[in-house]
Formats: sequence, C-alpha cells, structure tokens
Amino acid sequence: MIDAKLIHPQILGALGKAGHGATILIPDGNYPVATNAHPRAERVYLNLAPGMVTVTDVLEAILSVTPIEAAQVMRRDDGAEPSIYADFRRLLPDDVDLSPLERFAFYDEAKKDSCCLVIATGEQRIYANILLTIGVVPPPADQAV
Repeated sequence: MIDAKLIHPQILGALGKAGHGATILIPDGNYPVATNAHPRAERVYLNLAPGMVTVTDVLEAILSVTPIEAAQVMRRDDGAEPSIYADFRRLLPDDVDLSPLERFAFYDEAKKDSCCLVIATGEQRIYANILLTIGVVPPPADQAV
C-alpha cells in the first residue's frame, strides 16, 4: 500500500514513465476524450457520476506527486473567465500562470505527442479543462550544481 495523497496505480505508472515536458490532460465531463487527445496517451476514466470525480480533485492529487511548470486552459469564446480558473490558481504553484487557449487550439495541444496521460472526470463546470506540463525534479540541495 502506498502512503501518499495519490495512490491510483495506473496514474502513478503513467507519471513514472513521463518526463520533463510531457503533458497531462485533466478534462471536464463534456470533453471529447476519444477524439481530442493524443491516441497513445494513457487514459484513466475517473468519471464515476456527474460531479464525481472533479478536475480540482485530480489536479490536487497530481500536484502532490509531480512538479508542474506550465498550465493551459480552454478559453470561453466570449472571453469571460470561468469560475474554475480561480480554483486552478489557488492549487497551482505561484510561479505557474494559466495560459488560456481557444477551444480548437486547446484540442490541438492535447493531441500532440507530448500528451502522455488523460484523466477523464465527472466535472460538471464547463471550460474546466486543464493541460499540465510536467516540470523538473530538482536534485537534493547537497547535490545541486
């Protein structure tokens, strides 16, 4: 048994195979996972029921085990900021800004070879999609260059 915030074996396995620059897609329940994510990306379906499991639940667990250096989100056509952006900012490290992308540009990013993991959720808020770029794990202080 793993004593950590994230214990899902399939997610941990995919993260263990990923590296710096790989991306993780955490989409809402409306996102077309079958057609708008890289076909070789590991897919994990946590969308048990509407509202279960949420994008922020998954984001919090991912952040507990891997460094993130960038975050892209899907922008509304009318330019209004979805309420979930505030939750993303609260959870992400202070040095990671949200980069809003138009819907089809977001789909294009999620289809790239770098997308190694897709975690489907039951999130009901719209435009609650986030694409995370994995950062670097720094060496211990006594081994820093």
